[in-house]
Amino acid sequence: MTPDSTSTVADRRASLLGELESLVEPPPLLVAVSKRQPDDRIDAALAAGHRIFGENKVQEAQNRWQHRKSDVPDLQLRLIGPLQTNKSEDACRLFDVIETLDRPKLAGALQKAIGKTGRTPILFIQVNTGEEPQKSGVVPSELETLLRLCREEHNLSIEGLMCIPPADEPAAPHFVLLAKLARRHGLAGVSMGMSGDYALAARLGATHVRVGTAFFGPRPS
Repeated sequence: MTPDSTSTVADRRASLLGELESLVEPPPLLVAVSKRQPDDRIDAALAAGHRIFGENKVQEAQNRWQHRKSDVPDLQLRLIGPLQTNKSEDACRLFDVIETLDRPKLAGALQKAIGKTGRTPILFIQVNTGEEPQKSGVVPSELETLLRLCREEHNLSIEGLMCIPPADEPAAPHFVLLAKLARRHGLAGVSMGMSGDYALAARLGATHVRVGTAFFGPRPS
């Protein structure tokens, strides 16, 4: 059950963690999607002990987190939105995990950025399980080719897959497909599930769920 929107951030976090622990062992890691959230909610999450946050845009994340990183040494920032190649260096400097590698050009840009910055973020490949033309992500039939290019040509270590199912379709088949693809390619990480379907994703093999509204409450208008 989604935590009550009137609860505090700490209460909602505790409720989510308890629910995930009751669903599967080990439970997936809870990624708090902090995009466009006000500072007081971010600070409340940090005060409650939360350390894993997801952001959609590099510049927005820089403004929100750069000054906090030195004060929170165990912070983990995950990029969960599309990444432009010209932002690869900034992304490597800021993020600990980049979940949205989805094309050969970006793989090459990340290889160069890693060499220049000296930071090696954990990398996930985004899979467009619904093959939606307007959405980022490699289509399932081209995943193996992209994986091989990342590993053999660009010397990138890929640790997982992520997906965002089509909004107008049941999520379960997409979650099942992503978990199946991860197993097929020997990848341990499976990032799937958001506020409306994180429990389903947990049951179907998610290692990470990305939760915004159910964690922070409705965004201020």
